[in-house]
Amino acid sequence: MKYLLIIFLLTVSIFQSCFLPEQEKKKTDTVFAPKFTLTPSDTFYFKSFVDCNMAEAWIGDTFRIFPGKYGEDPLWGYDENLKFADGKHADEAFLTKFEEFQKPIMPKNAKPGTPGLHGAVWFETVYQSPGDPSGKTLYAVYHNENYPSTLPYDSATGQGYIDKNWPQGLKGPTSPAAVCRIGIMKSTDGGHSWENKGLFLEDLQPRMILKPHNTSNTFPGGVGDPSAVASGDYLYLFYGEYGYPGVYDSLTWDPVTEYNGQCISVARIALTDLDNPQGKAKRWDGKDFTVDYNGIGSPIASLQIPQSEGGGAASSPTGGFYWGPSVSWNTYLECWVMLMGKVTGPSWAGSSVHISFNKNKDLGAALHSQEWSKPTLLFDRPSFFLWYPSLQPMNTPEDIANKNTCLKLGKKARLFIKNILPEKSEYMSMHVIEFSK
Repeated sequence: MKYLLIIFLLTVSIFQSCFLPEQEKKKTDTVFAPKFTLTPSDTFYFKSFVDCNMAEAWIGDTFRIFPGKYGEDPLWGYDENLKFADGKHADEAFLTKFEEFQKPIMPKNAKPGTPGLHGAVWFETVYQSPGDPSGKTLYAVYHNENYPSTLPYDSATGQGYIDKNWPQGLKGPTSPAAVCRIGIMKSTDGGHSWENKGLFLEDLQPRMILKPHNTSNTFPGGVGDPSAVASGDYLYLFYGEYGYPGVYDSLTWDPVTEYNGQCISVARIALTDLDNPQGKAKRWDGKDFTVDYNGIGSPIASLQIPQSEGGGAASSPTGGFYWGPSVSWNTYLECWVMLMGKVTGPSWAGSSVHISFNKNKDLGAALHSQEWSKPTLLFDRPSFFLWYPSLQPMNTPEDIANKNTCLKLGKKARLFIKNILPEKSEYMSMHVIEFSK
């Protein structure tokens, strides 16, 4: 009888586990929290200009990076610091002296009111076409910034901006804020020259958050600070959404409504559309990728800071959101890893870096692109602004043999961050991260 009772209880237990309520199954299935250790290392200073995610690729046996900024900017001045440097491995490329960086051939800025490239660009990710055995066919996903002066409003297309009630920018009350967009350029010679292919995503004028409500000294709206990874037949773009989730009206603006439409979001475009991307991308709508490239999507809920924990709208001077995602596939953990900064005040103030994980290799199935773990603190440096955190390969035999980049990494990686004080900013690494299962 005793043994019969034990068998009965085991049978009941197995039966119950097979028929858990759906919400309990979901809780069990989505708990995924790899462990990591952050170890101080010798400080590793980058010797050129960085103000974005680090775009990079292996061209044959050469590790190539594409930091910097290019193009017109009425606030900060015209720039040609988007350059590239090479190395036998990541460390060598990152230690390249400023004067040894090479200048690629870039498309020229078009005049306001004419088709073409407007504003300044920063390369944030490089997707390398697997169909080219030479490795020289590259698609750069770029962050693009414009103002009413560089991209005036065109009623025929709906593109551009109206200089009325425009919010303040980073250089004080008389400076304008920039609007960010995301585009794609292509190179067939390994990054020596680039051709502009068009926009990946943008927010239009009706979604700009203007005076008197926008007091953050950042963006009136727009999409930017992206990181892109390939999964299946698509390039998935993780980006910051800073626009109003509807038509902004100073009389009906609501901070809770704004908050609910921001900040880290995801869109995708078919890899076969990269040569002609304009209008082809789709944003996440809460259930699937159905929203147009310039429509109103839904942010990733698990990456929003709850209002009860200080979460807020991007136009607020008190901040309260994660931004600047940097995404990589980790071959050791067999999962996606995302780093991000945290805005806690005006002008992108924030001294901490956070980390999140997603175990779904196929980001296109079901809700896989949304199943990111709640961000946890990775690093904090009070009194600094910490921007553009990313994990980078090193000079280990494993990293070199596997041709790892910031998009694909293993058990160990360098943590790079732009450390900013009023008197200086430095892109640097002070730690190595090691993951464990």
